[in-house]
Amino acid sequence: MYGARVSLGVALAATLVQVLIAVVVGIAAALGNGWVDQLLSRATDVIVAMPLMIMSLALLAIVPSSFPRPVLVALVIGLIAWGSPAKIVRAQTLTLKQLDYVSAARLSGWGTWRIARRELLPGLAAPVITYSALLVPQNITIEAALSFLGVGVKPPTPSWGQMLTAADVWYQAAPQYLLLPAGALFVTVLALTVLGDGVRTALDPRAASRLRVGTGRKREARAAADAGAPAKADVAAPAQADAGASANKEAKA
Repeated sequence: MYGARVSLGVALAATLVQVLIAVVVGIAAALGNGWVDQLLSRATDVIVAMPLMIMSLALLAIVPSSFPRPVLVALVIGLIAWGSPAKIVRAQTLTLKQLDYVSAARLSGWGTWRIARRELLPGLAAPVITYSALLVPQNITIEAALSFLGVGVKPPTPSWGQMLTAADVWYQAAPQYLLLPAGALFVTVLALTVLGDGVRTALDPRAASRLRVGTGRKREARAAADAGAPAKADVAAPAQADAGASANKEAKA
């Protein structure tokens, strides 16, 4: 129970840091002039290109152990992994900029940040919430991996990754020390992933409709293929018979 509280708390805090940075950077890049957009976009590309686990291991290894480890792990994950959400926010903001109500607000004399606060943020709520729901299970896995490697949450603070590390000594005599935290980690990540998919479907009905349309088209294609296969065989059989008859006539001649 305590391991779940720590792991979920770290994951939620890391997700909050990621989303806050991503929203600020994404909106600033989309609303800024050319050089601001280029600068923030290149910085985002650098963050995305960074190997998350290696950078996290390096940062967690050099920070003094006196710093609270759960807070440190959440900050490190959030400060390194905000690149992908920032790209999504920027792309969505660029789309919203072209809408009529945003253009009307701009013509009314509203400032850039007032437009962002009053017009763009409500439109960004759905994709941001959706992506945040999918980030939580990912961050739980990252925290567990870092704690398992010995640079994340330290004893006596429990976490699932740290419990898996401690089970290395006992798993042969008492397998439950390994199976229980591993099973809890698996079930939690799976449940949160399914929840994230449900949130995406609820907040973006177009995604569900696209999925239904794609599935329907695949079924129609399979049905057409199944129905057309005998017909093609029936058409091909007379053609082969005619070719055989012609060959026999030529042979007799």
